[in-house]
Amino acid sequence: MDHISALRNVEEALRAFEHGEADLTTTQRRVQSVLQSYATEFEADERRPYRAHGEEPADGVVVVAADAETAKERVREHADAETATFDVVAL
Repeated sequence: MDHISALRNVEEALRAFEHGEADLTTTQRRVQSVLQSYATEFEADERRPYRAHGEEPADGVVVVAADAETAKERVREHADAETATFDVVAL
């Protein structure tokens, strides 16, 4: 899924929510599904999504990076997890 397609799908989900055609939970699932699909496309340009597993607040954080070490750095930055112990796994 390319960037434009992802944006269109998110817009459609938001439009359905605004018009009362979908509830918040359904909208959240649709948007999350779009994001997950979009994230899996990064492998084509040598980046991929990584999920952190370990201590809070890093546990469960997903970032896109070229390698595991860069992914760990991004998780630390985004999750404010400088002291957390965690590993990252490519999705």
